Amino acid sequence: MKQVLDLHIHSPYSRACSPQLTLANIDKTCREKGVNIIATGDFTYPDWFRAINQELEETFAGSGLYKLKSATDDLVKFIFSTEVALIYKDNEKTRRIHLVIHAPNLKAARELNNFLDKKYNIRSDGRPILGIKAPDFVRLLLNIHPQFLIYPAHIWTPWFAVFGSKSGFDTLEECFKEETKNIFAYETGLSSDPAMNWRLSALDKLTVLSSSDAHSPINIGREATVMNLLEPITYEQIYEIIKEKKQIAERESIDAMEQGLVDTMKQGLVDTAKQGLAYTIEFYPEEGMYHFDGHRDCNFSCAPQESKKLNNLCPVCQKPLVIGVLNRVESLADRPEGYKPQKAVPFKKLIELDKIIKEALGIKSRGALKVRQEYERLIRDFGNELHILLNLDLESVKKEIDARIILGIEKTRNQDLLITPGFDGQYGEIKLFNNENRPFATKSLW
Repeated sequence: MKQVLDLHIHSPYSRACSPQLTLANIDKTCREKGVNIIATGDFTYPDWFRAINQELEETFAGSGLYKLKSATDDLVKFIFSTEVALIYKDNEKTRRIHLVIHAPNLKAARELNNFLDKKYNIRSDGRPILGIKAPDFVRLLLNIHPQFLIYPAHIWTPWFAVFGSKSGFDTLEECFKEETKNIFAYETGLSSDPAMNWRLSALDKLTVLSSSDAHSPINIGREATVMNLLEPITYEQIYEIIKEKKQIAERESIDAMEQGLVDTMKQGLVDTAKQGLAYTIEFYPEEGMYHFDGHRDCNFSCAPQESKKLNNLCPVCQKPLVIGVLNRVESLADRPEGYKPQKAVPFKKLIELDKIIKEALGIKSRGALKVRQEYERLIRDFGNELHILLNLDLESVKKEIDARIILGIEKTRNQDLLITPGFDGQYGEIKLFNNENRPFATKSLW
């Protein structure tokens, strides 16, 4: 059974996050997007944990996955997930890292919260800052329950990532020490994709995961991990796939799952004999906030080759550049660009449907009413967002969908894009059209 997992989002209690991130809204958005298993986000925050307790129930006893009590089905399942920031000193160096954590059930999550609440401040932010060393934290979790999952978030971003240029680490072992053996995965983050990570052989033994790190409902599913899971679906099954790096190796199995992208919320899912990772869904890394090097205050950015010529100094103010993900990959890579491991999990790059609608119709904001109206019409008439972006037969719906939107989806599938990379905390820009290649509307939509 094909399942789309988004394992890292936040709640309204994390800094700079939308108040619209209620559990009911998250469920609704997942149904529109085609996401089947979604992170709770921020379960360490007491008020959010209380909401989880009040509004969710286990899909069945012992599953470790949860659903809205008000839902009439379990097509959207929640997995206990949170992100923590660790800041500490080790070997006279300040270390900073964000970790994603998955708890196997409510009881384990509650036990962790009770422990942390006695020793640390978990009430100031949904993503708590803890003064504990990474290996000590891993041991703490595994002492509570051996099936806690712990892995580094957005592994290349400068400030709080295991390989970030300002985080303090160059290897997994430097960070996790003797507990490295209990780290089974890594998250690509928005500013890198699997192909960039394939250049570092140390990552071969880990499972690649992609998640949205959404701070608002609109961004859920912008990155995700696609697995084939066998019924009944449980946390333990997900845990084993990640731990053992199980994947769907046979091409025919992946092809069968592709057909399963037909509105998963309405028409069921394709079963195969295998369970494991099928592929990841990726944000264009250039659109991420830290892809290129740069200095936001001076509106300057550049590729790693140019940074080297500048001695990593901003040519405008002469202050150090914030070294981005692409540069950091180049500095740690032990393989050439374009290298692909023999058993690499495939990936697909997407642009969200509402962004395509916005640009195709020449509307400034993806949150505009006309964008939302057309998005809802497409979802209602043609299936969830991932099906529309990946598998909808565009030729067969040309009379029903504006030609500009059709072209936008085609250009996304063909990676025919105009890209301005992001840098120093500023998102990049992906454009589908210029003045020469934007068609006229073929029908009135409203």
